[in-house]
Amino acid sequence: MSTDSDLQKLVLSELAWEPSVTAGHIGVTAKAGVVTLSGHVESYVQKFAAEKAVRRVKGVKAVAEEIEVRLPSGASHADDDIASAAAHCIAWDVALPRDAIIAKVEKGWVTLTGQVGWHYQQEAAEHDVRGLHGVIGLTNSITLKPRVNVANLSDDIMNAMGRSWFFDKETVHVRANGGKVTLTGTVPSWYDRELAETTAWSSAGTTAVENDLAIV
Repeated sequence: MSTDSDLQKLVLSELAWEPSVTAGHIGVTAKAGVVTLSGHVESYVQKFAAEKAVRRVKGVKAVAEEIEVRLPSGASHADDDIASAAAHCIAWDVALPRDAIIAKVEKGWVTLTGQVGWHYQQEAAEHDVRGLHGVIGLTNSITLKPRVNVANLSDDIMNAMGRSWFFDKETVHVRANGGKVTLTGTVPSWYDRELAETTAWSSAGTTAVENDLAIV
């Protein structure tokens, strides 16, 4: 079993390995599998990539992300320019319904609102604006259109998980209340945890997912 010091070193090595992250100003602490990231990076997309990289490390059970985005000199953009760029990217994304999403920008922080039919569309819109120049943060407030038939939602999700190599029905449990899905139990890695959540979101009746799966 890795000590806190061992896990800290592994996380620092993974951040240094990740080419999309300049890790020189990122601090890392580890305690009982919980990793805290601090310091600063030069873009929001680096902040996102840093957290994603940490979740790949064996032994990481949770991430507390406290990284600040500090734009380099000359890299800031007016809010209306960022909003215009965001609207343009969203409009050109074939995965998104036309005129369904609005991007509001305040001091570099982007808030997305609107309504779409699927979770992957929520993620697509976020991906479209994450890497724009001048963005320092992002709130995804896009909602999902409610579905009528959710009676067999938990069974449908469990059946989908049963088709995968990764899930043991004895350790992963699905509960649905209307369109809200709650995942409980245990999985061996962040990858499995995220795959379980993706599977739950792929059901037509899912409008929210609460992922309480623990990594053991």
